[in-house]
Amino acid sequence: MPITARAPLVLPTDAAGWAGFVTERPATRRARIDAIDARLAEAGDLSTAERLELWNDADIAFAEALSEAHLLSESHPDAEIRRLAEGQVQRFEALQARRLLDRGLWSAFADADETGLGDDERRLLEHIRRDFRRGGVDLDDTARERVRALTDRDTELSLTFSRHIRDGKREIRVPADALDGLPTDFVADHPVDADGTVTLTTEYTDLMPVREYARDRSTRHALVAAYNDLAWPENEAVLAELLAVRAERAALLGYGDWADYETETRMIGSSAAVAAFLTRVAEAAAPAAAAEYDRLLERLRRDDPSADAVTIADFWYLLSTLKREEYDVDAQVVRSYFRFPRVLDGVLATTARLLDVMYVPLDAPSWHDDVRAYDVVRGDETLGRIHLDLHPRDGKYNHAACFPLAPGITGRSLPEGVLLCNFSRGLLEHDEVVTFFHEFGHLVHEIVGGHQRWARFTGVATEWDFVEAPSQLLEEWAWDAGVLASFAVDDAGKPIPADLVARMRTADAFGRGLEVTRQLGHATTSYRLHVDRPADLPSAVDGYYRAASPVVPLEGSHSYAGFGHLTGYGACYYTYQWSLVIARDLLSAFGDDLFDAETALRYRREILEPGGSRDARDLVHAFLGRESTFDAYRDWLAGA
Repeated sequence: MPITARAPLVLPTDAAGWAGFVTERPATRRARIDAIDARLAEAGDLSTAERLELWNDADIAFAEALSEAHLLSESHPDAEIRRLAEGQVQRFEALQARRLLDRGLWSAFADADETGLGDDERRLLEHIRRDFRRGGVDLDDTARERVRALTDRDTELSLTFSRHIRDGKREIRVPADALDGLPTDFVADHPVDADGTVTLTTEYTDLMPVREYARDRSTRHALVAAYNDLAWPENEAVLAELLAVRAERAALLGYGDWADYETETRMIGSSAAVAAFLTRVAEAAAPAAAAEYDRLLERLRRDDPSADAVTIADFWYLLSTLKREEYDVDAQVVRSYFRFPRVLDGVLATTARLLDVMYVPLDAPSWHDDVRAYDVVRGDETLGRIHLDLHPRDGKYNHAACFPLAPGITGRSLPEGVLLCNFSRGLLEHDEVVTFFHEFGHLVHEIVGGHQRWARFTGVATEWDFVEAPSQLLEEWAWDAGVLASFAVDDAGKPIPADLVARMRTADAFGRGLEVTRQLGHATTSYRLHVDRPADLPSAVDGYYRAASPVVPLEGSHSYAGFGHLTGYGACYYTYQWSLVIARDLLSAFGDDLFDAETALRYRREILEPGGSRDARDLVHAFLGRESTFDAYRDWLAGA
């Protein structure tokens, strides 16, 4: 059932068009999938290669439908369109699960003849067979039906959990003098109300400056506490049930716990290996973290002699203060070089140079006027299309992430990807610039790697615990003096001084151990919630964070209710540190020149362009000429 090549998506221009987009297009995809499944169920006259092509056609239909629906459920300004899109996500994920329980479909692949198959076809067949087994196709009828119900419920709960976070903006009101220390442009953007107070929200555009600059400790604590209670109490019961659903599903499928189920398809391989890896990282970070904590506590006591602990609401403020006082890095001076339009131009120019591409801006309809679209071009060839939705608004995804929009299939469709971020339209913190580079790393991976035969392996479809490595690598370009000088210019037209960047890099090493322990808190929470299944979520999560880091959580907080990664990453937030170990090793190949043409070309061809068509270990080995090691990460932790 061939699929004809198509041009990039043409998006609607009005409400009626969007309503049709989220109802009629999914219906067409569903009809395609049903026709494919009917043919596969009677596949006796088909060769294995033909069966694989049919399965791929269905994978393409799923990728198209789910990409569009996921994106619109998180970004469209019309709540009704978001609701319709969310319903489509639920329906198509349920259909995916049901297909993997279908013994008629399974029979088309279970004992398929492998004679004459190419290596890529054998690899796809192996993955399909594994998917069916993990889906529960070999269980008895009662167990299969229960797995189906649990899988559907997981999808429903995950969507609800995410929706509560997306819609869960909180506000606090503080006296006008509580903004002491905040940048002048921030203060100007937050006028004093008639009652003498100022409203602050949990949007990143308020949260990040307040937690870094507010001298008033109670203000920092109040806003971080509000942020930590995002989607609470709404998500308390949702998360408890989600953990129970996953545990029962893992048991029915024969796994020790949900982490064993998830890690089977990842580089790390097992739940026990996750626990061992987290212990290894904790031991590596502990000496630096302890010394850094003592310095933070000493500095806090200069402001508040009664302080007995550094809390997570103090963390960023104290780091920023010490970096200003001891390393001559004033974050407010640094941010003066990062006005948003120039940062956008710099990210585009930097990645264009590194990857030998051009970004051609388009005047095309989209879901919001903020969205910028570009064709990604190399020479005379269009590689794909990107869409950048970069500023906050009500009802929109409120973190930063890359979303696929269209799968890249050789000869059929060009890859399209989207960034959903929440940057200020004015000045950015340098941390936000780093985040921009990170998320853009996912986006270019989706485009450059989006030219595969099989939908299963296109774009960023590598093992889930490798997928962050290319993005973490690209963060390094946001720390390079030459790169920054090309776009980081203050309003007087002066580029950021190289000596300031050098001090920024030195200062960045301070606090690195504590930042890793903060990430370990997230990773431990993600893992232990799924493995230990605690009855008392607030107490357990508080304990996880206290055990992971000397920086203490706020009393009575419910951060797990707003921990969006608990849906997509499940038990596997360890991914960020696992990928960072690889990213630091990949960086070593560039030496002193981040734009070395030979290394950049090899990186593009060996890491990005294959997408998921080869195992991640093979990608790394092809680029480095060896297995990845822990050494570069350990050196980075030590400040080298």
